Amino acid sequence: MRKKLQRTIKPLLKPLLLLCLVFGLAFSHVDNAYAAGSGGRIGGGSFRMPSSSRPYSGPRTYAPPGGGYGGGYYPGGGGFGFPFLLPFWGIGGGFGSIFGILIFFAVANFILQAFRRVGSGGDSSYEEAYTPNPTVSVTKLQVGLLASARGLQEELNRIAETADTNTDAGRAEVLQEASLALLRHPEYWVYAGGSTQQARLNSAEAEFNRLALGERSKFTEETLSNVNNQLKGNIAHQDALPSSGEIDNPTDLITSGPGEYIIVTLLAATLGKYEMPTINGASELRQALRQIGSISSDKLLAIEVLWTPQAPGDTLTSDDLLAEYTDFKLV
Repeated sequence: MRKKLQRTIKPLLKPLLLLCLVFGLAFSHVDNAYAAGSGGRIGGGSFRMPSSSRPYSGPRTYAPPGGGYGGGYYPGGGGFGFPFLLPFWGIGGGFGSIFGILIFFAVANFILQAFRRVGSGGDSSYEEAYTPNPTVSVTKLQVGLLASARGLQEELNRIAETADTNTDAGRAEVLQEASLALLRHPEYWVYAGGSTQQARLNSAEAEFNRLALGERSKFTEETLSNVNNQLKGNIAHQDALPSSGEIDNPTDLITSGPGEYIIVTLLAATLGKYEMPTINGASELRQALRQIGSISSDKLLAIEVLWTPQAPGDTLTSDDLLAEYTDFKLV
């Protein structure tokens, strides 16, 4: 009887084991995909010198007929001449005067540049902006918030829908609005991290792309993006998330379970040397957000604003946070 039962069950064991394996792999894949979360993205820019940062070319000055400058040229003053140029003026039937004009413009340009440096207070970033291959700072600032801050997702969705990411001014506004959205929710701040790296303009793009791709690779899908004015993805409906009035109390965790978070990443490439404060608490985080949000459009080369989760109902667990964001500090 036992042998007969074994002969009956034995052919069914392999299909049963195969079926269990298939179900195990399928559910494992679903769990991982759900844990990794959806993502939103706003970005744009190019690693070319902004037009406003190109060196200023002053108006040309021509010598009056007969050679010689009665009052001479001196920025900010009148009646001061260059006596040492007089020996070259009008000598040699034209050659001497041309040579003297060249020397004059060389000296005048030197004095003009000196006045610019004094006017800029000796700021090294000002001088860097006028070099062919200036220094670029690539800054990353990340904030981890409780998932009950669903109103932040609404604000980021709205920014993505309306942002002009194709202009310098539009990108500066995106960075400012995203920083303000985070500053408005300090009661939900839990973790933060940040870093700044300097590179020359010809290699800064590679560093910026490396950081951006590293963050984007943590998403299983970019469910909403606006990059260079190309809007893609499904916009979350307002009724899918609670209104801002429903989340004013930070202890109200009805919309999220314990250990669930929202992660927002701000990336910015700026001309010159940019120093971010070391973030050890809420005060340093507040200062860093204000600082990155106030970067002017003429210094901003490229931005990325990334957040996860983006899709309604999606969550980022504490296990996901510990695995993917190892450099975070409690604030």
